[in-house]
Amino acid sequence: MTQPATAPLSRANVASALDAAGAHEAGGAGRTFATSNAPHPVAGVNAGEAALIALDWGTTSLRAYLFDAAGEVLATRASSAGIMNLPRPAGEGGFDAAFEAACGPWLESQPDLPVVAAGMVGSAQGWLEAPYVDTPASADALVAGIVRVQTARGVTIHIVPGVLERGELPNVMRGEETQIFGALAGPLPTAPDASDSAGELIGLPGTHAKWAVARGAQIERFHTFMTGEVFAALRDHTILGRTMVAPELPDTEAFLRGVNVARTRGRAGVLATIFSTRTLGLTGQLQPDEQPDYLSGLLIGHELAGLEAVLTQQGSTLAGKSLRLIGNDALCERYRLALAQFGCTDASPVQQATEHGLWRIALQAGLVQAQRVAEAHSTHDAKTNAAAAGNGTRPAG
Repeated sequence: MTQPATAPLSRANVASALDAAGAHEAGGAGRTFATSNAPHPVAGVNAGEAALIALDWGTTSLRAYLFDAAGEVLATRASSAGIMNLPRPAGEGGFDAAFEAACGPWLESQPDLPVVAAGMVGSAQGWLEAPYVDTPASADALVAGIVRVQTARGVTIHIVPGVLERGELPNVMRGEETQIFGALAGPLPTAPDASDSAGELIGLPGTHAKWAVARGAQIERFHTFMTGEVFAALRDHTILGRTMVAPELPDTEAFLRGVNVARTRGRAGVLATIFSTRTLGLTGQLQPDEQPDYLSGLLIGHELAGLEAVLTQQGSTLAGKSLRLIGNDALCERYRLALAQFGCTDASPVQQATEHGLWRIALQAGLVQAQRVAEAHSTHDAKTNAAAAGNGTRPAG
């Protein structure tokens, strides 16, 4: 559940405003959760109820999900064993070791579980490259592009491909496509405007923010903004960071000030406005502990101004638009505040987009038997009805 628009953000998400979603690496899934150094099981799970293992395997982290036949998550395991942080080199079995650490106990109980994986595990630096699918890309196209790798214990992992938008300036995503289809599986945030031919807009804030347009259950086009990585680079490796101090409390006012500078005075571009982080400080108009939030707002503001320019070319605008956000709750809340400055007050966060996307793709790929799914839903409905009857209430519908 996200905070209301007026609620303060946590100190951690202010001090490192944009890289709060640090697990959101370019083209990798697994961007929206904190990870530990070792996987952790959920107690009390009967592995015999399981129907699928799904992996969200990015650059810096790995999260494994154990699903039942109704598509409900029974357990999760998280680790820092992303493809660039394997327990040992890939050539020495690093991928196998990370997979075993995350999923071995589940497979010991149920060795025939199907496995699906999305994210950078399918990149050229991953376990096995899954070639990109061209836009417009559907879930069926992703299923058709799945590649398979066999683990040391003989388990077949089905790796989902990323998406490529060709052109003079090509664009790629790997992992985000699964989240997008997870979001599309849910209800629309509001009734769509029949006069809006621009398609549905979905934002994925993070290190490399993505803004995708979906139409007809396909990813039609998308744009990438290196907002989070630029923030971290400017803060840590330029003179702007020399005068910054991590704030004791969040400063929404400084953040929105940066957003509006970009929105109203950013025509000269981000290279011309970012230096104001320093000059406002030198002239006493911006305190050291306000500067991180100001810079965060400035960069997000430029991102949204760039997005607005693209939408304008396509006959649309952010003002009055309904859209969805996928990512870290605190970061999505920050984007909601910024979007409101551009007239967009209907930005709905999507919960469990990764889980829903992985399940949807596995289902369409036939990794989970349709009969088991139907039986599981029937059992679930029966239990719900029985519980409702026992409580003297009637189930909805």
